[in-house]
Amino acid sequence: MPIQKIKLPRGVNIPDQLRLSRYAKSPELGPGILFFSGGTALNPLSKAIVKYTHNSIHIVTPFDSGGSSAKLRHAFNMPAVGDMRSRLMALADQSVKGNPEIRKLFAYRLPKDQESNILLKKLDSMARGKHSLIKKVHDPMRQIIRNHLSFFIKKMPSDFDLQGASIGNLILASGYFANDRHIDPVIFIFSKLAEVRGTVRPVVNNSLHLIARLDDKSLIKGQHMLTGKETSPIQSRVHEIFLSKSLDNPVPYNIGIKNKIKRLIQNAELICYPMGSFYSSIIANILPQGVGASIAGNLCPKIYIPNTGFDPEETGTSLDQRVEILLNYLKKSCLKNEPTSKLLDLVLLDNDHSLYQGGVNIEKIKKNGVEVLHMPLTIKEQKPYLNNQLLIEAIASIA
Repeated sequence: MPIQKIKLPRGVNIPDQLRLSRYAKSPELGPGILFFSGGTALNPLSKAIVKYTHNSIHIVTPFDSGGSSAKLRHAFNMPAVGDMRSRLMALADQSVKGNPEIRKLFAYRLPKDQESNILLKKLDSMARGKHSLIKKVHDPMRQIIRNHLSFFIKKMPSDFDLQGASIGNLILASGYFANDRHIDPVIFIFSKLAEVRGTVRPVVNNSLHLIARLDDKSLIKGQHMLTGKETSPIQSRVHEIFLSKSLDNPVPYNIGIKNKIKRLIQNAELICYPMGSFYSSIIANILPQGVGASIAGNLCPKIYIPNTGFDPEETGTSLDQRVEILLNYLKKSCLKNEPTSKLLDLVLLDNDHSLYQGGVNIEKIKKNGVEVLHMPLTIKEQKPYLNNQLLIEAIASIA
C-alpha cells in the first residue's frame, strides 16, 4: 500500500509501519485511542486493536431499550449494561492466560426455552458454586462472582424473566446495586477478572432513553425502535434525537457528563467517531452536555469513520449531510461556540465511494473545514464491510 501524507496537527504517514511495529511490540504502551460507540459494530475492531494498544478508551451508550437489557432496565430502573459487557468481552485477553473460563461464563445466556423455576435453579446453582461453568473459575474470582449472583437473586423481583438472560449482564447489574447505583466499580472488577485490555465506560450513569422525531412528524420511542433490528426500518429521515427520562412521557432531558468522562476525553491521543448505528451509537454519545466541550479542549486529531453498507438510521441522508449532523450535535454539546477545527479534522473513506449510503460529495464535506482521506479500507471478500486490519493500521498511524 502506498504511503499517504495528510495534514493534521502533526505530519502523518499512513500506514506508518515503524509506528505500527513499535505499538505491536509493546501494546501496553500503545496510544490512547478513544471511540464513541455502542452496540456490536465495533467489537471485531476492538478485538483486533488489542494487538497494538491496551490503552484504547470506549465511551459506550447505556440507552439500549431492547433485548435482555430491557428486562433489567424495566425491573430495576437502571442504565443498559449489555453493550458495556459486550465491549468488555471484545477487549478481554483472548489467550489462554486471559482467564478463558471467565469469558465463557460472562458470555453465557440462560436458555430461552426453559421454565422460570428451572432457570432460577440454574442461576442458584451458579451462586452456590455448583454449576460446571462456575466450578472452572478459580478463587478468589469464583467467590466474587458467586457473591454478585447471590446478591442479584436477592434483589431480583419474583416475576423477573430469566429467559435468555446474560450472566455477564446479571453480574454487572448486581454490582451496580451493590455499589449504590454506580457502575464504574463493577466495571473495574469485571475488567480485572477478564483481563480487559482497554477502558470501557458509559457516557452517563443514568437510566435514560433515546427519542427520535422523524421528518414525517412521527415519534420513535426507545433505541430498539430506531435501529431496525427488532422492528421494521424507519421510512423517514430523523429530524432530531434527544434523551428522555421516560418512554411514556418523552420530553427532552438535559444531563451533563461527569468529570471522569471529561478527563478520559481530554487525555485521549486520538478521538474517533467510528462506524456503527449513526444516531443510537454515535450521536447518542454526544447528546450529554460537556462532551463537545471536552473534545474541543483536546488538541489531538479527531476522525469520523462512516458506515459502509446500509444503516436504517441514515435513511434520507448523504455522507456530507451526516458530517453536518455530527458537527451540529457536537456544537450543541459545547458550553460555548467552538470552531469545527476543534471538533473534527478528518473523514476517513474507502476508495470505493459506492459503499456509502446516500452518496458522497467531497466538496461539501471540505466546505465544512473537514479534510477527507481516501485509502483502501476494504477487501473484495468482505465488502461492503471495512477490513479491521486495514482500518487499524490507518487509525494507529494517526494516533
